[in-house]
Order: sequence, then structure tokens, then C-alpha cells
Amino acid sequence: MISRYARPEAVALWSADTKYKIWFEIEAHAATRMAELGVIPTEAAEAIWAKGKDAAWDADRIDEIERTTKHDVIAFLTHVSETVGEEARFLHQGMTSSDVLDTCFAVQLARSADLLVAGVDRVLAALETRAREHKLTPCVGRSHGIHAEPVTFGLKLAGYHAEFQRARRRLVTAREEIATCAISGAVGTFANVDPAVEEYVAEQMGLAVEPVSTQVIPRDRHAAFFAALGVVASSIERLATEIRHLQRTEVLEVEEFFDKGQKGSSAMPHKRNPILTENLTGLARLVRSAVVPAMENVALWHERDISHSSVERGIGPDATIHLDFALNRLAGVIERLATEIRHLQRTEVLEVEEFFDKGMKVWRGEGNFLDFLKADPEVIVPDADLEALFDLGYHTKHVDTVFRRVFG
Repeated sequence: MISRYARPEAVALWSADTKYKIWFEIEAHAATRMAELGVIPTEAAEAIWAKGKDAAWDADRIDEIERTTKHDVIAFLTHVSETVGEEARFLHQGMTSSDVLDTCFAVQLARSADLLVAGVDRVLAALETRAREHKLTPCVGRSHGIHAEPVTFGLKLAGYHAEFQRARRRLVTAREEIATCAISGAVGTFANVDPAVEEYVAEQMGLAVEPVSTQVIPRDRHAAFFAALGVVASSIERLATEIRHLQRTEVLEVEEFFDKGQKGSSAMPHKRNPILTENLTGLARLVRSAVVPAMENVALWHERDISHSSVERGIGPDATIHLDFALNRLAGVIERLATEIRHLQRTEVLEVEEFFDKGMKVWRGEGNFLDFLKADPEVIVPDADLEALFDLGYHTKHVDTVFRRVFG
């Protein structure tokens, strides 16, 4: 994860402080339920909460212990015992490290998904505002990159709005699927920890119970989560690519907002480059790079191995933080997008070979094609009929229908 492309609220979800806070909550909630079941003393569970709930866990100290133990959860529990005292020996009864790690990862991914949904909501709001603003603003439709038939810029944006509605649903589904808790002990049989502990921890942490955890939560859930992120990233890239094309000098129908004092090039001061949407294209590639490793994590050995662990320590924060940043950057681009849609008539005139001379005058910006036709004595079509032929309403007559489908 690169701080340049990260928002503080997303980074905070993956900080050591947040991780250790979640680890402690998982352990302490489990201790509370174990005390109710008579597995550990009630006084011990109460003391664990009282002494640990507001503790500031020392990441450096945990790292120091881990250099000896070569085990992160043991290092953490050792540090907890230094803070909580004697009662800490009742923590982790019958549990495995995966119970803590996988449940914590689920919490972090679910909370990240909440940020991502909020980011999509901001994109949707921006797209709707600009789509309604340009509902009937005519612009050139293109196929193969070449001028085709007229559309409206609002209709173009409405299509992206519909796509990001789907993106939102994908993220909500991905969050629901990933938000599961596993406190099932060695190889997932609950031999040394009561299933009631898992149910209680899941409820307290805002998660569902994993139906069958083989000491780890099945990684098909994670694969689906990161695949959803990859699709959302591709939607971002599609819109970013559209803006980049439309900002080219020879097109210049839209333009990223250029702040006062902003410089486009160290060598060419006239440049106004689409740097934000280019950046979004790159970020989309980074997010998608997490998808294949997540898929490859599904096939673990038997009830558990840790080949997935190193992968997830990287893709978990990287993919979610970068996508969170990209969504909010995209929303900002749309909110401040400058529009100068002016090429429609230039295409119309070149389609009429009989009036090529007039068409070229319009192409050079020397007048209006309809006015030229009305003034031409060789044109015997009544002015009213000419105006009807130039009426863009023919192409926009169903825009309201599409808008109702998209915006309700």
C-alpha cells in the first residue's frame, strides 16, 4: 500500500492498533462466554475486560516477542499477559490462532466493504447530478472510436450510473459473504471449545457463524470478495478511460478540473493532462492484481495450511485501500468535470456530400450548417422541413424512458 493513494480512514482499518484491538475483543468475548459456560472463572473474564478494554497494545513489544516465538498470536497473548496480569492465562482456551486471525480478517474486510459502499454511493450521487444536468445535452455517439449517431451526455452518464448500481450490489453481497466468524478450535471440530462460544463471538463482532470451518474459514468466500473488488475496479477504469478519450486535444468534450496554480508539464506549460483518470486506470490494475492470488488461495491442504496467509497480508489492505481511494477520486472527478461538448454538428455536415463546401466551412467554425442551407437558392426544401430534419428530438425522444429505468 502506497500512502499517496490512501485515505486515512481506510488505512486505519489495517493498522496494527486496529488489528490488536480486534484480536483482544475476539479473545475477551470468547472468555466471557466461556465463563458463562463454567469453563473459566467469571472473575478472570471480568478482569480481562476491565484491564484490557482500554489498553494501548504495544506493536513494537509484540514484534520483539515474536522475534523469539516466531508466532504472532502467541506474541500478542504474551504481551496481553504483561498488561492484564495473571488472569490472562485463561484466554484462548481451546482456540487456535486461525480462530483469531480469520475472524479478525473477516471484520477488517467487512468494515472495508462499508467504506467501499460509501465510496460507490458518492460516485452514484455525482453521476446522477451530472446526468440530470446534461440530460438533453447533445454529444457524439461513437462506435470503433468514430463518430456515429447523436446521444446525450446525460444518457452516457446514466449508463455509468446503472453500472455503479450493480457495483454497489456486488459489494453488499461480497460483504455479506465474507463476514463470517470461526471459533471452532483445532481442525474445526469444536472438541475443545463449545460452539456456543463461536455464536457469542460472532454476535458481538457483527458476523455470521461459519457453518463449517476446517480450522480456517473457506477461502472461496475471500475469492468472491476480491473478485467483486476487481469488477468494481474495472467499472472505474471504463469511466476513467471514457474521460481520458474525451479530454484529448482534438476531441476536448470534457476535461478534468484544473486547479489554480496546477501545472501540467515541467517542459510544456500549455498541457492540461487527464492525470486523475490516468491514475484511476493504474489503480484499477492494482486492485485486479489481487483477484488471481485470492482464487489460488482457495485450494488449501486438508483442514488447514498457511499458504494463503502471506498473500492476504498483502492483498487485504492493498486492494481495499486502493479501491477506496479510487472511488473517492472518481467521485471528485465527476463532481468537478468540465464539459465543452461541441462536435456534433461537425459530423452531421460531413455526412452530406452534396454540400461538402458548406460542410467544410462549418468544420472550420465559419458558420452554421442549417443557416447555410436556408440561404442556398438551390435548396428548395421549406425552412420548416429543414429544421425538422435537424431536430435532435428524433434521437432523444426516449431519454426520459431510460432515465426512469436508471433513476426511478
